[in-house]
Amino acid sequence: MSSYLELSARQRIPAIFDAGSFEEFLPPAARVTSPHLSQLNAPVSFDDGVLVGKGKLGGHTVFGAAQEGGFMGGAVGEVHGAKLVGMLRRAIDEQAHAVVLLLESGGVRLHEANAGLIAVSEVMRAILDVRAAGIPVISVVGGSNGCFGGMGIAARCANTVIMSEEGRLAMSGPEVIETANGVEEFDARDRALVWRTTGGKHRYLMGDCQALVPDDVAAFRAAALDAIEQVRGSGAELTLDDLLAEQEMLSRRIQDADGLRDPMDVWKQLGIPDPAAVPVLEPEAFLALAAQIKGVR
Repeated sequence: MSSYLELSARQRIPAIFDAGSFEEFLPPAARVTSPHLSQLNAPVSFDDGVLVGKGKLGGHTVFGAAQEGGFMGGAVGEVHGAKLVGMLRRAIDEQAHAVVLLLESGGVRLHEANAGLIAVSEVMRAILDVRAAGIPVISVVGGSNGCFGGMGIAARCANTVIMSEEGRLAMSGPEVIETANGVEEFDARDRALVWRTTGGKHRYLMGDCQALVPDDVAAFRAAALDAIEQVRGSGAELTLDDLLAEQEMLSRRIQDADGLRDPMDVWKQLGIPDPAAVPVLEPEAFLALAAQIKGVR
């Protein structure tokens, strides 16, 4: 078993894709860096914190990207976003079998606020364009930095979100919520609370991720292959019916969670008899429990 969480972006790509098949676009040798960071005398990375390209996954041509959480927390700037958008547009031009996004990001770089915000919006539009072209988009979230901010929204624009228990997914990060609304609203130092609220198990129970896997590269690869074939069988395009169903789910979630202060309260309402046991359940046991709950609902 090889931990996905402990790998860098450049280690994750060859572990997910077929061996020796990945071709990187704009590799570090091209030295395409952020002009904004250099103007601020801030450290730069020769790949601007993301690698993009195409390779084989299960023998099929699949385009992919991996954000490097070790560089500015995987935050998105102008060049970083442009690389993602360029890869997504090329996937359409070459009619890729699928796109796999290995996401690890704290959101937009404060150093490049406006440019970063525009970049994230362009990434979201490009993801939906890929889906409209009939190409499945799979988001993978399992890095130590989680997936927050604009990239948290971008992740949910995909057909399928795959997470580990250790992964985290949300719009606003814990520190952002605490800063804006106070520690009484959300204590970012309470790590158990953070994972209960944004971690993979809660996201799976809420319907925000469609597959939960152990923190194992092989498990992520297998889940990505399964997700691609499932989406290709049912259709990748985002339809009006999909949007209406999503809106209904979100409206129901707000209504059901009214007055509940902790994810454990939500889990209890879902019908889980011992919510306190959920965080310590192994993935297999948790998925069995979740299947029972979903069957009841």
